[in-house]
Parts: sequence; C-alpha cells; structure tokens
Amino acid sequence: MKNKMRMTFLLVSCVMLLMAMPAMSQPEGDDDKTLSPYFFVQTDDPSVDQLPLKSTSVDVNVSGVIADVVVTQVYKNEGKRPIEAIYVFPASTKAAVYGMKMTIGERTIIAKIKKSNEARQEYEAAKEAGQSASLLEQQRPNVFQMNVANILPNDTITVELRYMELLVPTDKVYEFVFPTVVGPRYSNKNAADVPPSEKWISNPYLHEGEAPTSTFSLSMNLNAGLPIQEITCSTHKVNIRYQGPDKAGITLDETEKQGSNRDFILQYRLAGARIESGLLLYKGEDENYFLLMLQPPERFTTNQIPPREYIFIVDISGSMHGFPLDISKRLLKDLISGLRPTDRFNVLLFAGSSFVMSERSLPADQKNIQRAIDVIEHQRGGGGTELLPALKRALALPGTEGFSRNIIIATDGYVSVEEEAFDVIRNGLGDANMFAFGIGSSVNRHLIEGMARVGMGEPFVVTRPEEAASKADKLRELIQSPLLTNIQIDYGKFKVYDMEPPAIPDLLAERPLVVFGKYRGQPRGEIEITGLTGENDFQTRIDVSDVEPMTSNLALRYLWARHRIAVLSDYNQLRSTDERVREVTNLGLTYNLLTAYTSFIAVDSEKRLVNDQATTVNQPLPLPQGVSNYAVGRGGVFSRVKASSPAQPFVETLAGSPRVMKEVDTEEKASHDASRPVPSDKVDVQLYLKLGKVTASSKVLKEAITQLVEKELKTIRACYQVSQGMNSGETREMTITLTIDSKGHVIKARMGEKAKDKKFEECIINQLKTLTFPSPSSGKAEEITIVLVLKA
Repeated sequence: MKNKMRMTFLLVSCVMLLMAMPAMSQPEGDDDKTLSPYFFVQTDDPSVDQLPLKSTSVDVNVSGVIADVVVTQVYKNEGKRPIEAIYVFPASTKAAVYGMKMTIGERTIIAKIKKSNEARQEYEAAKEAGQSASLLEQQRPNVFQMNVANILPNDTITVELRYMELLVPTDKVYEFVFPTVVGPRYSNKNAADVPPSEKWISNPYLHEGEAPTSTFSLSMNLNAGLPIQEITCSTHKVNIRYQGPDKAGITLDETEKQGSNRDFILQYRLAGARIESGLLLYKGEDENYFLLMLQPPERFTTNQIPPREYIFIVDISGSMHGFPLDISKRLLKDLISGLRPTDRFNVLLFAGSSFVMSERSLPADQKNIQRAIDVIEHQRGGGGTELLPALKRALALPGTEGFSRNIIIATDGYVSVEEEAFDVIRNGLGDANMFAFGIGSSVNRHLIEGMARVGMGEPFVVTRPEEAASKADKLRELIQSPLLTNIQIDYGKFKVYDMEPPAIPDLLAERPLVVFGKYRGQPRGEIEITGLTGENDFQTRIDVSDVEPMTSNLALRYLWARHRIAVLSDYNQLRSTDERVREVTNLGLTYNLLTAYTSFIAVDSEKRLVNDQATTVNQPLPLPQGVSNYAVGRGGVFSRVKASSPAQPFVETLAGSPRVMKEVDTEEKASHDASRPVPSDKVDVQLYLKLGKVTASSKVLKEAITQLVEKELKTIRACYQVSQGMNSGETREMTITLTIDSKGHVIKARMGEKAKDKKFEECIINQLKTLTFPSPSSGKAEEITIVLVLKA
C-alpha cells in the first residue's frame, strides 16, 4: 500500500511538472543533460505523423571505376497537422554530393548550394513564412541531415540527392557500399551548450529488433568495361541478371524492403590475368581533369617483388601503457618474424623523445629479429608524445638503393601532432610508403584516418585484443608485396597541375596506384611510367592523344574537389584556420558540393501554410543490426513520461539523473530479464561507481583488465536501475571473481559474498560476462578478481 501511494505521488508530480512546461520547452534539468540518443516512443496523438519518411530508393550506375548514385527520399504526412521532418542518415566519406532537388506534386525545385549559415537562415525564413523547403547539411564527413519544412496533411514531398564515388579495388576486388543507418553517438557536452551542428546526436532510435519504419530499395547497373568474374553481396539478398560478359543488373530482393538497418555491400571481381590500367579525361568549360590508374598484375611470383625495408615507429607514451602497448608488441613481433632474409628493418620508439634501434636498417636475420623483439618487450609506456620528430628521424635514416621502404606507425593517436606531420607524410610518399595502425580501446580515429588519407593508404584500427591477429594479417598482406618501387611519372607534353598525391607511393599487389589532377590545353603527348621490380627495370607508356575526353567522366571534376576538401578538412581537425575554412567553402561553392561549410537549399515559392505552425518531428532510426539496446543512453534503458505538447511527446530519463521517473507496473518488471536494466520506479539519488582493486596473475594482465573495466563503468552503472536502492552517503563494495579461458572469454562468474541485491548483482555479472579480456600468458584458464566501489 505504501509503495502504491508513493508511485501515485510520483505520477501526479510528473503531470504537474509537465503541465508547467511551455509547449516547446525541455524538461526541468535539461541544463545538466548531456547530448545523448534516446528511444522513440509512439504517442497516442493521431494528429501528428511521427514517421514521415516513407521510403528510400537508391539507383546506382557504375561505369568503369565511377559510381553515380541517386538517392530518393519520400516524405508523406499522414497526420492532421503540418510537420517539419528531420532525418539523419549516413554517407560514404568518399561521396561527392553534387546535386539535390525537391518535388511537390507537379512542381520541382532545384536546390542551390550556399554557405551553410546562409542556407540555414533561408530555410528558417521559408519555414516561418509557410513555404515548403528542404535543407541538406553535412554534420560529419559521413553524416548528413535532411530538414523538410511545412509538409501539409496528405502531402507527399520527394527529395532527390545525387553523389559520385570512385571505386578503387582492394585485393583485386571492387566494392560498392551504401551506408543505411547512423549508429548511436555520444558526447559528454552539455546539450544546452553545443552548437546546432551537434544537435543531430540527440536523435530517437527504435528498440533492438524493431524493423525500420520506412522501406528500402536499391538497383544497380554495372558496366565494368572488362569481363566480370563474380558478383557477391554478403549483407542482403539480391537478384543478379547478367546482360553480357561485362554488364549486369542488380536489384534488392523484395524480402529486403526493411533492410535499412545494415549497410548494403556489393563486391565484384573482374576476370583476366590483368586488370587493365588506363587514363580517363574530362574536358570542362573552365578546367580539364584526368585520372591515371596503374593496376597490379593478377598473378605474380616472389621474384617480381623488390627487396623490402620496413621501419616500425612505435608510440610508447603514457597513454599507450597496458593493452595498447601489449598489442603493439604482439603486432610488431608478428610482422618482424615474418620478414624474409633479404629484407631489412629498423625500430624507432617515440614518446617525448625518440630512440632508434640502429642508425641503418638491419638485415632481417634471426639475431637482429631477436634483438628487436627484446627492445620492444622491455617497453612499459610513459611520458609525453611527439610524432613529428619521430617521422622526420625515420625519413632521415639512410635508405638502401633499390629497396621498397615502408614506414608503419603504431599509436593510439593521442599524440601531439603538428600540421607539418601531415606534410611530411604527403610529401614523403616518394621516399616511403606510410601506414597508420591505431591501437587502443578509444583510438583517435580521426588522426589515424587522416594519416592514412594523406598517405594514400588504408587505416587499420584495433580496439580489442581479439582483433589484433586479423588486422595484423590484413596489414601484412597489404605491405608484403610491393611490385613496383622508385616510381617516376613523366607527363611530357601533357600539361598537368594540381595533382594528388603530390608524391608517388609504390605500387602494391593489393593496392592500385591512382593519380588525378587537372590539365591545360589539348590532351597530347605520352605519359611515361618507370620504376623497379624485383627482376628488372619497368617502363610503360600511355599515348594521351589516343584517349578521348568523355562527358561521362564528369565525376573526375567532383572527385578531385572532394579529395582536396577531405585533405583540407584533415588539416583543419588538427588546427582550424580561417584560410582553410575559406578554401573549403570556395571549393564547395565552385564545384557545387556539400561540405561542412556549404549546404543545399530548395525553397518552394508558393506560400502553403497560413496562420499555423508546423510540428517538428525527428524521424526515428533503427538500431544497426547486431547492436543492442545498451548502445542507446550509455547502456541504460530509459523511462518515459508523456508531455502535454505534441512537439514534446515524451521525456526521456535515465537512472541517476535528477529528473522525475514514471511508475513501472508489475507486469512490465516481470517481463524484463534480470540481465538487463529496466526503468526505475523511484526518484534516484546520484550514484558514483569506481573500480577498486583488480587481482590477476601478471602485471600486464592486471593493467589490461583495469583499462577495459574502467571503460565499461558507465554501462555497468546502468544496472543500478534494477537495484533496491541505496541511502544517500552509503558506500558498498562488491567483489566479483571471474574465470577466463585461454582466449580471454568469461566462462564463470560469482560474487564474493552472499547476494545483498540479487537483481543488481546479476545485472553486473551479466555485463562483465560480455567482455573479452586479454588472453592469460599461461595459455590456460585462470581466475581474476574485480572490486567495484559504489557510493550514493
């Protein structure tokens, strides 16, 4: 009876609190709310259509190495009130978005590219004036946001956007990826303080297992230009119709209409002993563009591989202590042990200063390999980090004539990086191939991806111990077979400029060489490409006058600008400058491209909404396939209370926050598994959780476990929602003993004392069971002990 009275009081309090809110306000306490995604809740108000996006259809035309993609989004208002729809969706970081149009009934409005702040102002003015409008903004290089204003009841508004993408094969396989859903993202910033460009993070999500609320379709016309050996799609069921040896039509199967909860990935391989290399030209009104691609042979022998030199640059700073440095050791031991006797190598360690194993690279014999392993094994991690001096020192080491030099950088990315470091990588490609390997549970991905982009390479990231072996294998496959080194390109009478990359890396068996840029005048003369193989000198010529500029190669214009924008943006992430911002903005405006500073805006001239205001609706996103509810709300499952405004149909709350929570009935509680947090039926005190003591068989294992569990504390904290509660000022210690097998998987777990709060403790144990710990050095199962300290 007492509990029932308490719940009734809480519900009355919720209603009074919500009645006090203005129609468009946030709940009390939002000043302290961090930016977070939340679960979508369907309201009982039939007048507002909360699911305005009805379908997304994708049409792809692939011609040679260029994909031209048209994405059509259909919005329909099936409610009784006008709405504004907001939809957040992903895109490839390589996509050059060059056009958009909006269709309302018989009217089609072509979008214009404008500076982002001007486009946003024009959109808001149109919305306020009752005009329908659409606005496409880039929130991240791979995250876009579409706003569609003033969708009237029974309206259907279609928005079409176009982008192009260069398809470069890896391991002789071409891959087209269409991203479909943006996964939950987090920010520790206060929601009230962030700029509008960050608001997209706070987006509604469907629950785990719930099907997407809009349909998805895709069709592709593939004109490869060479015979197609095979086409595969591992993510979706597709129908493939071959229309000749080098052409095929691919359509998404009818059973995949709700398949937008996972990326669409299609791969194809071309037949023949060699994928032909060649030159593409596009003649524009003001500027002309070219793309030169040199493909490796389909088959080769070890005799064709030039001798190789590897310089391993290893970050041993304080942030690498524990798991990241352990993985670095394992990676380098694996790579060094696989070298051939004819190879040479060196190891350079850096933190505040740097240490090099030898002033000249050493032969990869057993003695030197063991010496390198000993050097690496004795590292523990400590001190600050300076990447630039380490890069300069590595490039300054004397090289070996005729050797293919490769520099592998292993770091968690939390280093002091000057813009000059990117310059060193970009301009040093002619002297060495650069590869970035990110290691750690929270890698600075931007830096790793930025170094890979300026190095014309692929980023490698290891966040968990079990990933290390496969990622090391992938890196080894990429770097072990340089087929052409010391590459020189003589363009002769073909007048080229503004080329990317500025220096030429080696041609690898798993990676083609791509050079693109602009040219002046008529295409004429010969391009001569020379280099060294393992057997002899290499030379080939391309007669430029034999290549006809094609209007179908328009993509070269957009792709050149998109690459330049991406490189400038990487530099801006290190240190933003007004000059680079202006350059990116001007590129977007000149080339009609979506960027961080330019947006597409389409406004209908007809005033359609009079004496009314549209309700803003955020289109809920499906959770990506395989992602659980724990990905939303930092691991917590939210309670919900309805508000009095259709614009604010529900309020999300999380255990531990100072906001009011709703009653949860007995049936709802019973339906939840104890392993998952459930909504709380009480007003919580603030809970603090920290890791106490960790006991393990070795110092290395103990440090790795400590780092892993500390990373998961916020998820574990969500278990408090199923607890019996704690009194303010109360402290509780929980000792958990885990048995992990030889691979680091938890096979047994128990509490150190009799359960005081069974559901709470079961939830924590189940959370810990999902973790994969580093493998014990003994190679056998062993017990580890973890102490958690809770304070209310």
